[in-house]
Amino acid sequence: MPDAGWGDGLRFAFGTLSVLRVRVERWDRAAGGRAMVLAPAVGFVLGGIAAGAGALVAWRAGGLLAAVTAVAVLAALTRGLHLDGLADVADGLGSGKPAEDALRIMKQSDIGPFGVLVLLLALFAQIAALAGQFGHSPLRGALTVLCSAVAARCALAWGCLRSVPPARPGGLGAMVASTVAPPAALAATAAAALLLAALGLFDGASSARLPLALALGTGCAWLLLRRCARRFGGITGDVLGAMAETAATCSLFALALLA
Repeated sequence: MPDAGWGDGLRFAFGTLSVLRVRVERWDRAAGGRAMVLAPAVGFVLGGIAAGAGALVAWRAGGLLAAVTAVAVLAALTRGLHLDGLADVADGLGSGKPAEDALRIMKQSDIGPFGVLVLLLALFAQIAALAGQFGHSPLRGALTVLCSAVAARCALAWGCLRSVPPARPGGLGAMVASTVAPPAALAATAAAALLLAALGLFDGASSARLPLALALGTGCAWLLLRRCARRFGGITGDVLGAMAETAATCSLFALALLA
């Protein structure tokens, strides 16, 4: 089989990270690695949809409802995949059990108390941060939504670095673990930051804030990755989802503080 092209990776990324109907022609590690590098493109598309919905609601009904709308649209566009991963990782880390037992807890379909608490706090933080940005202006709120969505997907490439093994065989985590070279992750993040900076020129105060928030959000996701890699012995699909939500929430928090 020939090497996977970037088109294969892009289809893989949209097919696994969104509800958008895309025909995935290759399901292998080569395509998966390229998909994780191209994941920020998914963030721009999904974030753009959620940003547009939030801006429309902000124009008619105010910032708080706009924030709820944007968060809900992003959750719907991903089937809540990243939120589910965040809750599962919280339960695994909070259990205090050995790695094998913690991974078993994460794989169960129910959500424990740690997962519920972290999930609620993350959603409240996202909505509160977005409400302030939409309250300033629909444009600033829309750019904030876009930044958080892109930051979430930039974190995925860093979670799949070649130095990070899978925590268990099987599943999406094992498919994409150890597939991304550090220069590729850095290039994808830098390209996303530059594009956000360019878009931020439409709102003068956001041109520098957006790339900085992206970097801070990705950095927080990296800290979570290090913790999970030590605790579980590597990554799973849940860890990647938790990294995405961590990056999104921390980037929103940073933008609220930098406003």
